[in-house]
Amino acid sequence: MTPPENSPIAEQVIPAPTYLADIRFFFRPEDVAHMAAKGIELGTYEGLKSNALSVHAQTAPPNSLMPPDTGGKWSAARSQTFRNWIVNGFPLGTATPAEPPTDGQAPTRLRKNVTTLSDAEFDLLATAFRGLMDRDPGDPAGYFALAGHHGLPNSWCLHHQDRYNPWHREYLRVFEDALRSVPGCEAVTIPYWDISTPLPERLQQPPFDAYVLPSDPGAAVSPPVTGFFPYTTQRFPADEIAERVAGFEVLEDIATSLTQSLWGAFNVNGYQDFSIQAHDSGHGSIGPTMGTPEVASYDPVFWFFHCNLDRLWLSWQTRVSATTLTGFRSTLGQNTDWLATPFNALPPYSTTADQTIETEVTYDRLELLSPVEGPLENLSGNIDAARTFTFRSTSPVSVRVKGIHRLNIPGSFIVTLLADGEPVAQRFFFQPINPPGCANCVEHGIVNIDFRMPQERLLNRTLSVRIDVPGHAEEIGTAFPLAQAGNPSINARLLVEEA
Repeated sequence: MTPPENSPIAEQVIPAPTYLADIRFFFRPEDVAHMAAKGIELGTYEGLKSNALSVHAQTAPPNSLMPPDTGGKWSAARSQTFRNWIVNGFPLGTATPAEPPTDGQAPTRLRKNVTTLSDAEFDLLATAFRGLMDRDPGDPAGYFALAGHHGLPNSWCLHHQDRYNPWHREYLRVFEDALRSVPGCEAVTIPYWDISTPLPERLQQPPFDAYVLPSDPGAAVSPPVTGFFPYTTQRFPADEIAERVAGFEVLEDIATSLTQSLWGAFNVNGYQDFSIQAHDSGHGSIGPTMGTPEVASYDPVFWFFHCNLDRLWLSWQTRVSATTLTGFRSTLGQNTDWLATPFNALPPYSTTADQTIETEVTYDRLELLSPVEGPLENLSGNIDAARTFTFRSTSPVSVRVKGIHRLNIPGSFIVTLLADGEPVAQRFFFQPINPPGCANCVEHGIVNIDFRMPQERLLNRTLSVRIDVPGHAEEIGTAFPLAQAGNPSINARLLVEEA
């Protein structure tokens, strides 16, 4: 088989290949699809590992049976490399940062940093936003109705699960199309706010500073939800936002997410876990509205914040050669069901999760690594005993607050890790005021919060955990009893890597 375009694989014998750096690129999309139809999985690590001996026998030259086409036949070097992988015990390894594709095609949707827009581009963006905001609340292509997809009144958003990133990618596209429907704004794209920089002054001016809800978003819900009409979105001052971003270590979670070799899952590890934590804490950093799922998307900053998160996801996809569906699936492990019908739905949209992996959107800047900077990481708290492993004095400590029963907690909450009574790390968890009334929350009712930090921040100190619910200070105080949160446990461990 010929390597995919832009693959790091060369046709030469590799003595110590790994799945993520080498072997996954041996299989073309048509190979994976052809064998999947026969019930044989070649597109994931576990699937290929289970079928490796058969694959080797079927593809070994000179009399290989698979793949059937002449152009796809394996060379002797590739066959030997695959054999080496089997003999060495199927090492998973880590991904090598990939170069971005250079196909020369003009982008269909180029999204820029909001601070780099020309005055004319920014004025056009403002015109598009005003156009949506001026539409009737009942207009499905108006600002009020579109913002209502996320929280009240529809609550379609899929947080804390595999479809979280795909759902928001499609949500941005739908909203962008609505902006483009405003006369004269046909080429507008949503810019991003890089949260590693202060909230731009431009986003602190009308129409981006606030939105006055023209109707009650909770009136049509059964039972009705009160408290959000009349309502004007609220935001913290820019300097306080920056302080909260630092306090919740949003940038640290972003940096960790971008160095992961695997997609992972929320509460497990990998890109997805740390990406979602950065998302939640980012919401909590920006203001009372953004920290409340029922109304977060009514704040205009929501769109620029989420556009940046989509940029970061595309950055990670590019880094690990996961911008195609085949490449993306190779980072998933065993859980691929959510990319197939009926589990791939992104209500209320007809687009499905698998269809969002390959995107027509590009950004003026991606957060990329050069291949010469070395592989990405695949650290874990455990590893198969059949593999060799290592940990170093510089290895980070993973502290997990495990088994939080979120359904008992009324609204978004903050988990604080304390050492000798002083906070050393905090994370914000983003959830509705009434989580038992949210089907997605009920399905994912037990959650963990992960802290990753240098050992010296914790060694020889007395550790404890506190949960606060800032939105209910008047009724119950901010501190929430751990017993009512399911008596979560603490799991602290050094992270190891495959040697």
